[in-house]
Amino acid sequence: MSFLIRVILPDTPGSLGQLAEAFGIAGANIQSVDIVETSPEGSVTDDIVVELPAGTMADVLFTAANEVDGVEIDSIRPFSGTVDRRGQISLLARVAAKHDTTAAMQEVCAAMPQSLTSTWAIVIDNNEPIHRIAASDAAPEDDGTIPSSIAVDSARVLHPEREDWIPESWALLDSALAATPLGNTGLVMVIGRVGGPDYLASEVDHLGHLGTILGAFVK
Repeated sequence: MSFLIRVILPDTPGSLGQLAEAFGIAGANIQSVDIVETSPEGSVTDDIVVELPAGTMADVLFTAANEVDGVEIDSIRPFSGTVDRRGQISLLARVAAKHDTTAAMQEVCAAMPQSLTSTWAIVIDNNEPIHRIAASDAAPEDDGTIPSSIAVDSARVLHPEREDWIPESWALLDSALAATPLGNTGLVMVIGRVGGPDYLASEVDHLGHLGTILGAFVK
């Protein structure tokens, strides 16, 4: 079974290698590593996808990480595939080739979970009448709870506990949420990460840049 581990480790030579060695001793096979954010305090946050042998509990990953000085596991959750931020280039090429907005946005939603280590993605047309136009496989059901107004004019984290326009279905299972407008098209992309972790500032910036580029492609 594969897991996505968000880990905070010292931004020093050899720290990632030590962690990789500890995971290897525990029987974990690293499939991808992606730097999410670096901190001026001297730490780096990485998303690491590892595969464990059948029957091996995820607890061995915590034990392995504790063997490396300065390493902290922020979160761990099942994950299919590998982190694929570089795949966004091919995504943009596919979107640019589409002549239909709905088909283009379906391509976007299908790619976002692995591109931004999320569980699901949806695209909503915020023009009247507001409606969903695309969604990834694991997205919340379109149960008619699309809000009357989507208050997203820049890339940002969404706060269901403070924003009553957010449908309850988006925030189930303590999901972390973020959203961005797609340029000036009136389209908004929302991504969700069931069970967290929260989206970091660097991830929100990345999402916003994607939104600006994708907005330029919408026909």
